[in-house]
Amino acid sequence: MDLSDFQAEIQERYGQIDKTSGPFFLLSVLLEECGELATAIRRKKATTGEEVADIVFCALSIANLLEVDVDRLLQEKYLCRPFDDVTRSWTDLQT
Repeated sequence: MDLSDFQAEIQERYGQIDKTSGPFFLLSVLLEECGELATAIRRKKATTGEEVADIVFCALSIANLLEVDVDRLLQEKYLCRPFDDVTRSWTDLQT
């Protein structure tokens, strides 16, 4: 299953409840999951991968509400552009 298929499956399975919850609620859940990931990384917990999965799930749920094709945009933004264009703003992170 690729990312587009996974996003479509999330839409089919959870789309109605996501519409009821709304994007701001889903955003708050996403931010909560980011906090849980930060804690898992800091404490070197075995659940780090599960937290990453929770974040991707929340992001795809939000994308579905906003009718965003994540697979296409990820490819356009990060794979189709030259590496230097993508990483230009990351120069302060390089050593």
